[in-house]
Amino acid sequence: MKSTPWHILGAGSLGALWATRLARAGMPVRLILRNAARLEAYNAKGGLTLSEQGQRLTFDIAAQTMAAQEPIHRLLVACKAYDAEQAVASVASRLAPGADILLLQNGLGSQDAVAARVPDAHCIFVSSTEGAFRDEDFSVVFAGQGFNWLGDGQQTAEPVWLRELAAAGIPHQWTLDILDRLWRKLALNCAINPLTVLYGCRNGELQAHDEELRALCDELVRTLQRCGQPRAAIGLHEEVVRVIKATAANYSSMYQDVAQGRRTEISYLLGHVCKAAELSGYDVPLMNRLRAQLIDHLIGKGLPSS
Repeated sequence: MKSTPWHILGAGSLGALWATRLARAGMPVRLILRNAARLEAYNAKGGLTLSEQGQRLTFDIAAQTMAAQEPIHRLLVACKAYDAEQAVASVASRLAPGADILLLQNGLGSQDAVAARVPDAHCIFVSSTEGAFRDEDFSVVFAGQGFNWLGDGQQTAEPVWLRELAAAGIPHQWTLDILDRLWRKLALNCAINPLTVLYGCRNGELQAHDEELRALCDELVRTLQRCGQPRAAIGLHEEVVRVIKATAANYSSMYQDVAQGRRTEISYLLGHVCKAAELSGYDVPLMNRLRAQLIDHLIGKGLPSS
């Protein structure tokens, strides 16, 4: 039986990590690139490269632009949260009825925007703890083993194509509590990422600011409870401390975005939590102040504040 192609929208670190592992396992993969110029650059590069455990392999994965005509039955959206809705809209006319769309974005908010844009598609949320970074264009380094939780928040049975992830060595589990996991990861990111930017530090250096972290976590816990996510609130401060220690030498993704002059996902992290708290009628002075400080910092760096 012929396999359904995996269309990968977003050739960044995680998109490339999924694409190369799927291709290595013999799955049909198609990269969708922004425009003809990016397609030309990719073809000149000769493929997508994966560096893992000291081995560097290049895979000649087929690539196309958004304007290609090939129908899409399974789409992995691996771009930034602020690009996700428009990126999916750009290929919406190519989506087959009931197409599966895997959403690999940080934070919350972009998933609902995509689902509203393509109501006939089956949107699947992915919460990933895998680590990867680009060392050059169309080249990714697998930096940290992790895990991927998938679910659609609809109590749907797991799809049969998950066996392809197993064959590709992509650690995963279908879960009925994906929204709990997304909110939990959102809270972790809100506690850690903004402070690393404002203090200009690695994750581990936040151990020197434990009192501030604890107060922020307490407010996040109460917010999660008010927003109907009590399971995501359990033991939050303890897990924040564990993550900080486990990733002590790392720079957070938001820190790296700011350091490289890139737009951050503030609207889908702190912005989403502050808005959710406001809608629930709960006051969050610490997070509102942290968000305001971060916005001022971004403006001072000449970066978008949303």
